[in-house]
Amino acid sequence: MTAGVGCAVTGEGEVPEQRQAEDEPARGVIGAFGRQLKLLRTRAGMERAELGKRVGYSADTIASYEQGRRVPQPRFIDQADEVLDAGGLLVAMKGEVGRARYPAFFRDMARLEEEAVSLHVYGALAVPGLLQTEGYARAVFAMRRPLLDEATVEQRVSARLARQEIFARSPLPTLSFVIEEAVLRRPLGGASTHRGQLEEVLLHGQRRNVEIQVMPTSGGEHCGLGGPFTLIETRDGQRMAYVEVQRTSRLYNEREEVRDVEEQYGILRAQALTPRESMAFVEGLLGEK
Repeated sequence: MTAGVGCAVTGEGEVPEQRQAEDEPARGVIGAFGRQLKLLRTRAGMERAELGKRVGYSADTIASYEQGRRVPQPRFIDQADEVLDAGGLLVAMKGEVGRARYPAFFRDMARLEEEAVSLHVYGALAVPGLLQTEGYARAVFAMRRPLLDEATVEQRVSARLARQEIFARSPLPTLSFVIEEAVLRRPLGGASTHRGQLEEVLLHGQRRNVEIQVMPTSGGEHCGLGGPFTLIETRDGQRMAYVEVQRTSRLYNEREEVRDVEEQYGILRAQALTPRESMAFVEGLLGEK
C-alpha cells in the first residue's frame, strides 16, 4: 500500500534501533568517501592543512570528512577531485553522498524530488523546505525537540538548501505551493529572518514555473485539515503522495490513495487566494514590518 515508511530524526542518543539500521547505509557511504579521500590525499603527498588551503576548508573540516563525521558539500567534492587528480573518483560518489545528508525517512523522497517533473506542496506548519532561506531553515532545525546537536543542524540546513537546486534544473519542473496564512505570519527565527523569508517567497513566486497560493485563515471552508503533504510526478509518469505527520512519513504510490490526495489538493487551490492575490498578500505582510 505504501512505498515507504520512516521516522523523523531525533537528537543524539535518541535514535531507535530501527532507525539505526536504516542509517547504516548512509554511514557506510560517508565512511567510504572519507577513506577514499584520505587515500587520495596521502597519495598526493598532502597534509590536511595543505588540502584545506587549496579548497578553502580548514584542516579540522578535512579531518571530519575523512573520518566520516560530517557529510561533505558538493562544492568540496568537485574541488577535492580536481586538486587530488582523482579523475572523477570522488565526483562519482557525489549523488550517494548527497542523499546521505538527509535523515533516513526522507532519502526516498529526496531522490524522487531530484527526478520530479512536477511537485505540488501543501505547507500547513512551516514554509515548505524548497522555499526556505538559510536563516529560516536553521531556526526550524534549531528549535526541534529533542535538541539536535550543532553538527546535525548544519548538515540538515545544508541538505535543505541543496534541494533548492531544483529551481535551476533544465527542463524546469512545474512547482506549486499552498501555504497557510498563519505560517507566513509566524516570525520563526525573529523579525529579520521572518522578513527575509517573506521576501524569498515573493522572489520564488515570480518564477515562470512556480505558483504560490495563500490559504487565508478567514476562510470558512478548508479541506486540508489532515496536515501537510507533497504530490510528486516523475519523468515516467508515476504519481505519488508524500505525507508527514509528527515523527512518521509515508510515501503512497497506490493510484486510489494518490488520487484522494490529488483531489484534496485541487480543492485546496480553489479555496486559497489566487497566485496574484497571494503575492499581494505577502507584500502586505512585508509592509506591516
